[in-house]
Parts: sequence; structure tokens; C-alpha cells
Amino acid sequence: MKIINFRLVFHTLGIVLLFESVFVLLSLLVTFIYHTNNFIPILSSFIITAASGGLIIQFADRKKSLKEATIRDSFLIVCLSWVLISFFGTLPYLLSGEISSFVNAYFESVSGFTTTGSSILTNVEIISKDILFWRSETHWIGGMGIILLAIAILPFFNLGGHRLFSSEGSNVSFEKIKPKVLSTVKRIWLIYIALTLAEIILLTFSGMDLFDSICHSFSTIATGGFSTKNTSLALYPPVIHYIVTVFMFLAGINFALHYFALRGGISRVFRNEELRLYILIILIATLTIAFILIKHGDGYEKSFRDSLFQVVSIITCTGFTNTDYLQWPVHAWVLIFFIMFVGGCAGSAAGGIKIIRHLIVFKTIRNNIARLLNPNRVILLKYNNKPIEQGAANSIMAYFFMYLFTFVFGSVVMVFSGLDLHSSMGSVITTLGGIGPGIGSLGPAGNFHDISVFGKYFLCLMMMLGRLEFYSLLIVIMPGFWRL
Repeated sequence: MKIINFRLVFHTLGIVLLFESVFVLLSLLVTFIYHTNNFIPILSSFIITAASGGLIIQFADRKKSLKEATIRDSFLIVCLSWVLISFFGTLPYLLSGEISSFVNAYFESVSGFTTTGSSILTNVEIISKDILFWRSETHWIGGMGIILLAIAILPFFNLGGHRLFSSEGSNVSFEKIKPKVLSTVKRIWLIYIALTLAEIILLTFSGMDLFDSICHSFSTIATGGFSTKNTSLALYPPVIHYIVTVFMFLAGINFALHYFALRGGISRVFRNEELRLYILIILIATLTIAFILIKHGDGYEKSFRDSLFQVVSIITCTGFTNTDYLQWPVHAWVLIFFIMFVGGCAGSAAGGIKIIRHLIVFKTIRNNIARLLNPNRVILLKYNNKPIEQGAANSIMAYFFMYLFTFVFGSVVMVFSGLDLHSSMGSVITTLGGIGPGIGSLGPAGNFHDISVFGKYFLCLMMMLGRLEFYSLLIVIMPGFWRL
């Protein structure tokens, strides 16, 4: 077995930090525009992050041999990248004094980069605009993954990157855009940027302030959920709710399908089984909850709008709210809780288990039942009319049950950390799935500020596990990974 190429690992991590520093620097534009007092803190954050990246690259000594990453190199780079960008992402919060404790700043940073959207801030509206901008930027960076951004420029540093693309784990998909990773990444980012700009324009023309439009668009397309308002989107007019709903829906779709749609392959897009199930779940859940709300006494339009908004927000793991769903009849918000286990489409910015896994698990169970009834019958497991290897199906089944086990185990841990059962369950499923609000005291009207220090670090681990989809992180911490 090949040893880990630490020179390549550190060199790549240095590149990742340099890119993060560029985004930190962008916050200075907001500092100048709104005349805040954070010029020195943000400039210092940029210098520290950029200098650290440069020093790491220098330490790696690029003149030495830097071949393409092995699978072990790739897993290590991915895991350390998320840890590092989250650590350095605390600097604007801490140096500006907007968040005073490291654990809170780290929680907010991890929540941002993993596009979770859970927050420790009790009053978002008193935070300086440049810090709010950085907070939303962390979502936007994390949406497609800082690793994808690094891959897009790795060829200029004579480093191969296709292994990193596959080992991030968030791109589990049976659809392929182009055989070359760099070409794929460029197209994904163009679509990602185009959707962001389109939403900014629509929100601005619909009456939302330009700054708020940018921040909310960053959060929407990344399926993050950080808002610039304490009530999220509740106080905005219905047209804003519908616009954000549309873009949350689009952000939850496999970005490969966006590409095919732009190339004129609409029929191919709507033949995709995952997309059809995604739409079906949203329709059924929306109509069910709307019916419950109408019976509860709400108007037809408001019931439909609130249910559609919350269903799309939760299934895409965005986490925006336009109402406190915990105030709904109990069977309505319990349905919202179950939707938290669904997730968006593979190859999207959304988190959660992902719809494709639910689909494969269902087909596997169905095929096994069919074999029991007809032992001699040969039944192939197919997705989009293409056979799926048994190894892939087994991996998906293992992931599915690992996710459920982690939810149960994490809920028990959070009960011992001091939360009630409902809040414990809500805290774990919302951080593991990258959703944002949960249930209990951590619902739309609550936040994570009063959770214990241990609880916050544990939930940071849940966010990392969910973002890296378990395997990348678990492989790195296994003893066998470090054996020569």
C-alpha cells in the first residue's frame, strides 16, 4: 500500500486556504460600502488566512514530486480541508467581536460551510453587514464544496484532481456530464453562479433590499438557510416566498440535470427517476399539510404557500422559514420532521440522506420480496433503466442504516448533554442533514446558543459527518488508514 503523500496534501490545503482568503477579502467591499468598524478585523482575517496558506505551501516544498492524489491522499485532503476552512472561518467573527467565544464562532463557521444554517446568534439584525455578508459567503462557498473550487484551479498548479471530486461524497450520482472533471466543475460553477445572479435580480426587483437579496440568494442556492433577519423570510411579502421557493427547488435538483436541460435534453431530465420522486414527494407533502392547515382555519392561498415553502425548504435542507411550523397542528409538523430524513437530489447542494438512496433502498426491498415469491426469477436492480452493481446497492443500504443509527445515537448523546428528547432529536437530524431549524426548543423560533459546549462540538461533528456523507471522515479516523 502506498504511503500518504503529505507534501501533496499540505500543498493542496494551502491552495484551499488561499482561496478562502480571497472570499474573506470580498467582505471588505461591504465594509467600505456600509462604513462599518470592521476594516482591521476583516483585513487581519484575510492576512492570517492567506499567510497561513502560503506558509503551508512553502512548507510542502512544491519543487518536490507532487503526483496525482491517491485515494488515501484524497480522503485526507477532503477531511482536513473542511476542518481548516471552518477553523479559519472563525476569524472574522472573533476578531470583530461579533461572536466572542471560540466554540460559538466555530459552530457558526461549521454551520456555514456545511450549509447547515443552524445558528447560535440570538439577534442577527444587530450584527454588522460585513460580518453577515461573510456568514452568507460561507454558505455559498460550501454549497458546491471548497474542494470543487480547488479542483477547478489545480491543473494550473500541475496537480491532478479527479480523485478529490469523487471522494467528497456529496456528488453521489449516476448521471455524468463530461468525462473530464475540470470540465464538469466549470459547468457546475457556471450554473451555480447563474442561478445565484438570477435570484438576486428577481428578489431585488420584488422589493427586497440589494444586500438582503445577495445574502439570501447565497443561502438559497447553497441550500444553507442563514438569513439577515431574525424571523427569516416571515415578514417578506408572498412574492418573495414564491421566488425563494422556486430557487430552493432548483438548488435541490442534481446539477447535472440543469446542464442537460440547458443543452436541450428536457425529455432526458424528466425521465430521471430521482427527479420524478423528488417532485412527487413535494407535491404529496405540500397538499397534505395545506389540507391540514385549511381545516385548521387558515386561508387557501396562505395554507398552500406556507406548506409549499416549508416542504421545499426542509426537503432541500435549506432551512428558511416563513412561519413557525411548530405552531401548526401536531400531525402537520410531525410530517415536517419526517421530511427532514428525506434530503434533496444527489449531485445538488442539498444535504440529507438523498432521494436516490431512498429509491434504491425501496427497489432493493421490493426485489428481495419478489425473489422470495419467485426464487428462480432473475431480477436486476435498475436505476433509470440501467443495472446497478450489487456493491453499489450494498453501499447505499449500509449508508442508509448508518444514517439512522447515527441519528439515534446522537439523540441519546444530546439528551445526556442536557436537552429534552424532542430538542435532542431535532438537533441531531437538523445538523446531520444540514437543515438548520429542528423541533422542540430548536425550532424556527429558537437557536443553538444555550446548548452546552460539549453539545456544540458534538453537533459540529454531526454537521461534518453529514456534509462528508460519513465515509470520508470515518475512513480517515480508522487505524487501518494510517498503516503503511
